[in-house]
Amino acid sequence: MEFAERPISSKTVFHGHLIDVEVQQVITPSGKKAQREIVHHAPAIAILALTDDNKMILEKQWRAPIANTTLEIPAGKLDQRDADNAVHAAKRELNEETRYEATNLKKISSFYTSIGCMDEYMTIYLATGLKRVTHELPQDQDENLALYEITLPKALEMIELGKIEDAKTIMAIYYWQGMKIRG
Repeated sequence: MEFAERPISSKTVFHGHLIDVEVQQVITPSGKKAQREIVHHAPAIAILALTDDNKMILEKQWRAPIANTTLEIPAGKLDQRDADNAVHAAKRELNEETRYEATNLKKISSFYTSIGCMDEYMTIYLATGLKRVTHELPQDQDENLALYEITLPKALEMIELGKIEDAKTIMAIYYWQGMKIRG
């Protein structure tokens, strides 16, 4: 069975600081015309940062798309400072957002964040052996963060109560739970 669609036209309808939006006209495998709206986003990273006393670092911040605050693991997009290097971006974001550096940084997984409309590809890392940085990188001007350290049982309870609703954070917490089960 054929699945690939054939674009017949494409137009960028919005170019922003964070995203670009493209509208494509396509021909489906069955020969029908359809429209596709695609959000282009830079690759991104997220970090499950675990302290030596076995707590995860969460950030509380405002998220305009949902007009509310969220609790999330540290995360950010790759930019010109990273030269397409996700590990560099993870180290940079960990410094900028938490003021820690990790002795150990291990890739957990990579995935598309919202495959129905967006091409953002995110890699989650596990950061352990955290130490305070000696050189603080500047934080993004538009970020306002409050940091929390949460135990695994508390994090699982917060998911159950709807206090943590961010997908990458939930995925990281369930990975952490799996680490505990596996030993």
